[in-house]
Amino acid sequence: MHSRRALAAILASSLALGCQSIPPPQPAPAPASSSVETKETFFARGRAEVDFNARIQPNKRKAKNVILFLGDGMGVTTITAARILDGQMKGMKFGEENDLSFEKFPHLAHSKTYQANQQTPDSAPTMTSIVTGSKANDGMLSIAPNVIGPDPVAAAKPENRLTTILEQAEEHGMWTGVVSTARLTHATPAACYSHTPFRDWESDADLSPKAAEVDYPDIARQLLDFHVRDTTMNGKTSRGLEIAMGGGRSNFLTAADPDPEDQGEKGKRKSRNLVNEWTGRGGAFVYDQKGFDAIDPAATGPVLGLFERSHMEFELDRPKDTAGEPSLTQMTEKAIRLLQRSTKGFFLMVEAGRIDHGHHAGNAKRALTDAVELSRAVQRATELAGNDTLIIVTADHSHAFFMSGYPTRGNPILGLVVTNDDKTGLPETEPFKAKDGKPYTTLGYANGPGAVAGERPDLANVDTTADDFLQQSLVPLGSETHGGEDVVIYARGPQAYLIEGTMEENAIYFVMARALGFEKGKR
Repeated sequence: MHSRRALAAILASSLALGCQSIPPPQPAPAPASSSVETKETFFARGRAEVDFNARIQPNKRKAKNVILFLGDGMGVTTITAARILDGQMKGMKFGEENDLSFEKFPHLAHSKTYQANQQTPDSAPTMTSIVTGSKANDGMLSIAPNVIGPDPVAAAKPENRLTTILEQAEEHGMWTGVVSTARLTHATPAACYSHTPFRDWESDADLSPKAAEVDYPDIARQLLDFHVRDTTMNGKTSRGLEIAMGGGRSNFLTAADPDPEDQGEKGKRKSRNLVNEWTGRGGAFVYDQKGFDAIDPAATGPVLGLFERSHMEFELDRPKDTAGEPSLTQMTEKAIRLLQRSTKGFFLMVEAGRIDHGHHAGNAKRALTDAVELSRAVQRATELAGNDTLIIVTADHSHAFFMSGYPTRGNPILGLVVTNDDKTGLPETEPFKAKDGKPYTTLGYANGPGAVAGERPDLANVDTTADDFLQQSLVPLGSETHGGEDVVIYARGPQAYLIEGTMEENAIYFVMARALGFEKGKR
């Protein structure tokens, strides 16, 4: 998709920069026997986990609220590496013993991510699967799998429109929200509220000639026109989403509208200033940290937050944003505090969209720090939400991302592989060298922009923990690809016990629908 190629182009040049940087070599972990945990340590940790599990009782109550967290591209290797990175950033003894917040959830399962016409899927049909109960075709957002290709006429037929869990929540008078660090019109958030046979139709400037001819609504327009029933929110009428926050401001402004943050820049739409339409019907619009901070959950009506012209910043880069923008944790907290005022409950989808983008660029550090930020957001949600809230954390798909070698315990997860000495069992003093006489990193990619023609670069004097370093990859591609293996579903709260075993990805919808009492089957 266009967004993946663009992101790869932005970061691809950093490989050369990383290889030119020659800082002091990374020190290996100190070979001290006192750093080794004892058998009593492992006994206690393992026993505590089993004791915790033994106390788990299935919660069969009806849920008032559902919060769905989606780590875009957050496969098992990403979770493992992020867990270690988080622990090492916290100053833990090693890092591997750490847990991300959602790894403490009592219920989990594997999710089979294949889609109607894809063995290794993209984000559009996978999110469609999660929020509608039906798998879909490549590039489709909440459109039935019998539609093949970007056909606006077929997609417009009522029988080919898949009702989403968010739309059902609105039907039941619940308040709804979508939060993402990607563009709000990007595949994952858009699948919640829009229906389109081509995920790239984000604004009316992106429509195909045929789609424009039949006046097929672009995704941003569908967000504004989204309407199931009116609700009253803090004294204001809400016609659709009660809160929508993320990036993608350009898709809501016309080519004649100046951007409120980036001087000299304008929107991309051909018609309809959607921001003005939102505020014209009583909604609040914010685009920077100052505006975000001013939102009062107790008094504000519907909120549209568009903090970047395209995607929001990576968490690693967010502190350098000129106008300032909220973190995923801050947006999650604001959304929950606002939606909790609904007497009929709420449905909230929160996406850490830039995990995926970091991986596509072959840049593990940015992908992993965004995964760590997702863990913080989940932790805050569990602190704010009551026992009447089902919280699910999952991914839409994985990536061609791996963790390999035999690094010693506590080895920097972004560093070069340092093994243990065969005779002493203690860490070596120098990185392990492959058959070509050069060291390699623990983390790498099967394909992507980190591959180079000819001889593999020597990383001996390269800072592999640098922000812009691209992990080496095997197959040279402009953008690293998704992976096809199962991902994990984590759950806690009412009906969370239904997350168990190996499940079809679309079964997640049925867990949420059953928890909310919507239906036991799908029409």
